[in-house]
Amino acid sequence: MMEQQPEKLWNRSFILLILANWFTFMSFQMLIPTLPPYMEDIGGSKTQVGLVTTLFSIGAILSRPFIGHILQSQARKVLVLVGSISLLIITSLYSVTTIIVVFLLFRFIHGLAWGWSTTTNGTAAVDLVPKKKIGEGMGYFGLSVTIGMIIAPSLGIFLFQNYDFNILIIASVSLGLIALTLFSFTKFITPEEVHKKTFDMKSFSFFGSLIEKPSWYPALVSFFNTFGYGAIVTFIVIYGEEKNIDHIYLFYLFNATFATIARPITGRFFDRRGPWLVIMICSIFAFAGMWTIAVAENFIYLIIAGILFGIGFGSMMPAFQAWIISKTTQERSGIANGMYYSSIDLGIGLSALLLGVISNQLGLETASLFKISSASFLLVLLLTYFDYRKNKHIPWVEASE
Repeated sequence: MMEQQPEKLWNRSFILLILANWFTFMSFQMLIPTLPPYMEDIGGSKTQVGLVTTLFSIGAILSRPFIGHILQSQARKVLVLVGSISLLIITSLYSVTTIIVVFLLFRFIHGLAWGWSTTTNGTAAVDLVPKKKIGEGMGYFGLSVTIGMIIAPSLGIFLFQNYDFNILIIASVSLGLIALTLFSFTKFITPEEVHKKTFDMKSFSFFGSLIEKPSWYPALVSFFNTFGYGAIVTFIVIYGEEKNIDHIYLFYLFNATFATIARPITGRFFDRRGPWLVIMICSIFAFAGMWTIAVAENFIYLIIAGILFGIGFGSMMPAFQAWIISKTTQERSGIANGMYYSSIDLGIGLSALLLGVISNQLGLETASLFKISSASFLLVLLLTYFDYRKNKHIPWVEASE
């Protein structure tokens, strides 16, 4: 029996998938700012602290081409559940060892599981969204990603600073269990062309499944977008301590709030006009938000920065995903999704690494790192404008078909 793509955007399966993905990102993102200081607490060197992020990113990038290849011929539900269960298992293992080498090995395996899970979840969302509403639909799905990335780090920091590390892990696993339960009750749709194919490992090409050529350009621009975000994730807590600014969580709160408010508006605009104007306008908001952080004197600045960044970065994330997906076929949407999430991991991972090296070598203040990384949003603006000039004569609806 052929599975039909739904005509309406909002249906039970899409709602369950959004909620499950949100709990998945909450479970994961609360570990992002806390595992590096935990590594330091158990005796890790600065290099080993850096490897916490680097090894994870390598694992995620390595697994995505493989799962992207599998998604071309396999049903969605089993793959989604395997990813969710794998994340639960590896998260629970963090609390059983203080041996640095073993901990770093777990981090690499966690990256493998994360690459698998995010790629399958994103592809499943594409299958559930009507083609004509891809921008709006992926915008709502992207909220589960963005809000998770915004709220969870603050929650993780609170638990890490006020409770035992094991409490942090229990909280993360609990959120992951909720996600797994919701995934179990979700009815997934596998496209007809995927059902017609059989899995063939001989046809697998790592680089062929790592990069979806028609989508490479928006993935590159997405990389620079998340490079800027990486500076905030890595340094905003340290910056608050340096400047004696309390209530860092207010940045995350207003970021999430205004990302939620803006997302439906920018999603519909995307469907009518394409990605270019949305991304160009929002990159200016993100640039302004980054500079507001850089000159912050108190928490009021953080609130303003959160509003600007929520509208800007919060709207660009799903716009990039929808842009990347629109350039490929439904059959290869898994590969394109994998490339999108890899651009995020690369952007955040390299941002933390490069800005850390720059800070150590030049002795720069943390505020200067925000100013430097803000240039990435100007680059997003320019690269998007170049593509707009090249394609503006083609109606978006025609170009995306």
